[in-house]
Amino acid sequence: MALRHGVRRRIGAAIVAGMAVATATGTAGADTDPPNTVEAVFPQARPASDGSRIVGVTPVDTRRFVVEVRSAAMDRTVRLQVIRPADTDTPAPTLYLLDGAEDGDTPHGVKTWESTTDLIPFTADKHVNVVTVIDGAYTYYTDWLRDDPILGRNRWQTFLTEELPPVLDTAFGATGRNAIAGLSMSATSVLQLAESAPGLYRGVGSFSGCNDLDDQVCAAAVQAVLALGHGDPANMWGPVGGPEWTAHDPAAPENLEKLRGVDVVFAAGNGTPGKHDTAVAAGDPLRLGRELILGGGPEEALIAQSNHRVQQRMSDLRIPATFTFTAAGTHSWPYWQDDLHAAWPRFAAALDIPVSGSR
Repeated sequence: MALRHGVRRRIGAAIVAGMAVATATGTAGADTDPPNTVEAVFPQARPASDGSRIVGVTPVDTRRFVVEVRSAAMDRTVRLQVIRPADTDTPAPTLYLLDGAEDGDTPHGVKTWESTTDLIPFTADKHVNVVTVIDGAYTYYTDWLRDDPILGRNRWQTFLTEELPPVLDTAFGATGRNAIAGLSMSATSVLQLAESAPGLYRGVGSFSGCNDLDDQVCAAAVQAVLALGHGDPANMWGPVGGPEWTAHDPAAPENLEKLRGVDVVFAAGNGTPGKHDTAVAAGDPLRLGRELILGGGPEEALIAQSNHRVQQRMSDLRIPATFTFTAAGTHSWPYWQDDLHAAWPRFAAALDIPVSGSR
């Protein structure tokens, strides 16, 4: 099965590269093709001291690229989608976006923030570098205790907080200010990442995350995510309820303290059908019904309860945070697009840039 997984990832890489090249062909003429080498796109790029570095760039258009970064910790290449601001001469901050459990590059197809929301037009007038991680499905973007026979070597916390930022900051000529947001699985991950690297992120968005891992429902949800990817939960944080689970619980009081001073935005629906949950909006009535009954509705209701518990803990600790609970809404991408739109003014303030336009 490990071989099949490896083959699947290589096929996925080819698909993403093909998509990028096809898009570039359709949007740029022969005389205006965007540069396609690391040196041409990122002339300032330099390897990190540990050897992590940009090893490949595939243009999508003049502002968008699929970027391959070699991770020393994972001993493999990780693919990113990058959107540059219109003005690349003025240093800009960086917004990192993480996908959910079955998003990114998976057997279900390539589904990311770029392909599933209006991220590309939404950020067109914003002075920010946007980085989406294509890889990382089913991993919780964390450092695993042991290599997994199916999901391989996962040192995502090390990659995202130690290896990647200096590599991209140098390549981008960035300001060094960062924000990060995630949804569903990665809504928990972004809190853990911020807590593990105090000062790295000035803004954090946790959209539809089951975040108090000492709760049995949330712990079961984590195990269910790993089961979807055929990973062994014991290889990630050891036995459920053990010390590594406690250490990685973003809602543990000692971990929440590490978010003090960070502009954190939480968002969740209540599981009942909302403005996006119609046959017309979904385009597929059967799929809509399945999502509402089997996942999108009940799942989001439990997530809302988790967010209320976290809100109470942060209130008790007097740690400021913004919580938004919509009157209706399910566990689905259209609501996460809304969440990003709503959180953007706070992210912009944290990143010290205008809400729209260049400086």
